Amino acid sequence: MDVPKRVCVVGAGSWGTVIGKMAAGKAGAGEQQFESQVRMWAFEEMVDGRRLSEIINQEHENIRYLPGHSLPHNLVVFPDLLEASRGADILIFAVPQPFIGEICNRLKGHVKPGAIGVSLIKGFGRGPEGLKLLSDVIGEELGIEVSVLTGANLAQEVAAGTFCESTLGCRNQDHANIVKSLLQTSHFHVSVVSDLCAVQLCGALKHVVALGAGLCDGLRLGGNTKAAAVRLGLMEIIGFVRIFSPSSPADTGTFFHSCGVADLIASCYAGRNRRLAEAFVVSGQSVAELEKELMNGQKVEGPNTASELNHYLKSKHLVDQFPLFTAVHQILFEGKPVSDFISYLQKHPEHM
Repeated sequence: MDVPKRVCVVGAGSWGTVIGKMAAGKAGAGEQQFESQVRMWAFEEMVDGRRLSEIINQEHENIRYLPGHSLPHNLVVFPDLLEASRGADILIFAVPQPFIGEICNRLKGHVKPGAIGVSLIKGFGRGPEGLKLLSDVIGEELGIEVSVLTGANLAQEVAAGTFCESTLGCRNQDHANIVKSLLQTSHFHVSVVSDLCAVQLCGALKHVVALGAGLCDGLRLGGNTKAAAVRLGLMEIIGFVRIFSPSSPADTGTFFHSCGVADLIASCYAGRNRRLAEAFVVSGQSVAELEKELMNGQKVEGPNTASELNHYLKSKHLVDQFPLFTAVHQILFEGKPVSDFISYLQKHPEHM
């Protein structure tokens, strides 16, 4: 009989906690291929004078990042990364993109041979060409194969048990079957596609489009203009995938999975990036100030992704081909007037 697999979730933000909750629910309900205890690493911080790890383990609720949702007793939090991940067969990464390099450095040399990696992180790493897929960053640093799970998965709604779909980008069918067994439930449906690159790019780039949608909301431009921004954003996502990954399948099927159009819609109408960009327009505060005050101290992926993307587009002389991506960066970080956003949409190459 196969030895049950040990699961570790690296990160205890809102989405990491939700995934930990679901994995522990499956592991504790008799899924014999997994150890009943699911481990989760939490960056230790003080909440009302108490350690977050102690609060979660004693009260079975992440009052900092997922308040109001009870967690299974077999989801156990460790403040020490190496202790949490020791002997793990499945490592699920759910930390903000800027911290993944440090996490990998700490884990290097301590990962079980043959372990499976699953990235929930939506963003880019840095490589010789300017941008690098995070699955490659993690995989190369730790010497493991890494899949990517992404989709229209707003954390609070998934935690509440509302039905949603998610997309697993995975080239290894055996690994895909394991991850589906761990996470799929009647209310969380996981579909598998082999185009790992397109799945990741959709997950990262939709952040930037959502920021554009939030700018539309902040300017009170109305539903028609916002819909146009979302459509043009989708066209820029598809165009960027074609350039960045010429080997991706020529059909557009991946873009119509949850990782594509569904995630884009959810993010542009109910996501954190949309909310941050709207507040940026209305309040006049900086991105850093809004992350601290509006987002409960959590980093929002979109601004960093917009900066990484803009640097890449400039280096490849592609700025003119992606006016929406460019406009978002210039408005958030280069002092471009927010009111100019509409002109970027009106003059978009898609209209020529």
